[in-house]
Amino acid sequence: MQEKGSISIHTENIFPIIKKFLYSDHEIFLRELVSNAVDATQKLKSLAQLGEFKGELGDLKVKVSVDKEARTITIADRGLGMTGEEIKKYINQIAFSGASEFVEKYKEKDAAAKDQIIGQFGLGFYSAFMVAKEVEIFSKSHKEGTEAAHWVCDGSTEFSLETTEKAERGTDVVLHVAEDSDEFLEAARLRGILNKYCKFLPIEIEFEGEVINQTAPIWTKQPSELTDEDYTKFYQELYPFSEAPLFWIHLNVDYPFNLTGILYFPKVKDELQFQRNKIQLYSRQVFITDEVKDVVPEFLMLLHGVIDSPDIPLNVSRSFLQADAAVKKINTYITKKVADKLAELYRKDRTGFEEKWSDIGLFVKYGMLSDEKFYEKAKDFALVQNVAGKFFTLSEYQEFVQANQKDKNDQTVVLYTTDSEAQHAFVQAAQERGYDVLKLDGPLDAHFIGQLEQKLEKVSFKRVDADTVGKLIEKEEQTESVLSDDDKTRLQDLYKQAISNEQMQVQVEALSPQDAPVIITLPEFMRRMKDMQRAGGGGGMQMFGSLPDSYTVSVNANHPIAQRILQAEGEAGNKLARQAFDLALLAQGMLKGEALTAFVKRSTDLLAAE
Repeated sequence: MQEKGSISIHTENIFPIIKKFLYSDHEIFLRELVSNAVDATQKLKSLAQLGEFKGELGDLKVKVSVDKEARTITIADRGLGMTGEEIKKYINQIAFSGASEFVEKYKEKDAAAKDQIIGQFGLGFYSAFMVAKEVEIFSKSHKEGTEAAHWVCDGSTEFSLETTEKAERGTDVVLHVAEDSDEFLEAARLRGILNKYCKFLPIEIEFEGEVINQTAPIWTKQPSELTDEDYTKFYQELYPFSEAPLFWIHLNVDYPFNLTGILYFPKVKDELQFQRNKIQLYSRQVFITDEVKDVVPEFLMLLHGVIDSPDIPLNVSRSFLQADAAVKKINTYITKKVADKLAELYRKDRTGFEEKWSDIGLFVKYGMLSDEKFYEKAKDFALVQNVAGKFFTLSEYQEFVQANQKDKNDQTVVLYTTDSEAQHAFVQAAQERGYDVLKLDGPLDAHFIGQLEQKLEKVSFKRVDADTVGKLIEKEEQTESVLSDDDKTRLQDLYKQAISNEQMQVQVEALSPQDAPVIITLPEFMRRMKDMQRAGGGGGMQMFGSLPDSYTVSVNANHPIAQRILQAEGEAGNKLARQAFDLALLAQGMLKGEALTAFVKRSTDLLAAE
């Protein structure tokens, strides 16, 4: 007997709304229908384990097939199945309980209403109507003595339901594909969707005679069951063309939320243009999204891998995460697990940790800058490296330099270089004084230095070329000048005239006779602001990026050349001053173009005159 009826909803336009607004991505109809089939199969397995279903389980594969000529897609399972009454209850009534209210809210573009739908209205099944002009259900319940049922709906609110013949238990959903959805009749397109969303579903999915999924991916197992090879093999499956990961973290927690997964640390080196969206989010082994910014802390978006949690709230199309308390707890948990893993690696194998530092240093610094709790844990294993290649923790380095690098105000001054080749002369001058120099040449180091100055007591950082070596770490004892005050003023005027550049602030200083005759420096504050702006300081940093450079030209009063310039007659003093200044520019890589040509010609003339 055939029964006709109307789906219990007041408005006639639920389907256009589902099609137009509810799911922005039409391909997910297959994810929804296959997930439903898997759920029905798992429920039957549970009943069998409880002894409530005593029949033969047999082959429990979910089978997806396409018939291009008949324009149909079929999703068939051998799960619970439904009676006609259950179809009316689950498909017609529950799916639309409250849906009319939802439609009214949706018309007013109430995003909050949309976000609260999933799990309440069971609309997943109706995503079929995004690609189908008609949908049929053939279902036979697992319960003995029940008749099979056949349900048909053409996308209006009308349906028909009748008894039918069906040999096996389970449900077949048949989609009659609409003219505007021809792409979904292509086997390759369907295979792509199944690979994307259903690759790790817990029940075998068969398509074109082949099982396309792994039913027990490694994140569902205990770490004790797995070898390093298992982890690296799985990584290769997820990212076929990537280098092997450095290490990984297996997540497994069931209180106060459910979360499993594996996070891999890839090799990223010192680059900020790394690939994000490499962490895949699953819910009960169904792929949801690779947009995980609320679940995973910002600084760990560089990691790769898989997170699976049924507790992450999703909107109706499962496309967007909701930033609620559960998500924040998961975010905090992941941060803690990563910090604990890094601390363990550092403790167990310091040498191995140092070898990996060029790859993981970026993660650690990014985390310290963006997360206070992570900073507190990471400060004990974050490393710095000096120009000699030796690694130190922050506390080890303070201890290493404080005896020799304390200034007259009892501040420990940490000297660093951002380019040991370009700043070689300054590094060498510092080392000749017995000072140590750190390499801080990464993309985040300008910000990292600022953070360390705030956190570490009585510690300041200065780049080796920020001042003359005597002024980088000011001591009580001062070098005396061999020049009188009048001679110093005359020497300053001669240099100002020879340089003739308002950006160069000339000062005459009593330096060691072994120091260079002229040293050009960019003050630490100004240079650091510019570095931070280039590294993406944003906001107030923009003004420093556009300021003209203002350099300090330190003329060494105690160098023999100072006497020669003062004693020279006519234009000779001016030429010597210009030559000494150009040598200082050359040492800084700042002598270019016309000035470089003039310097080479002047040097040649001086040699010829000897």
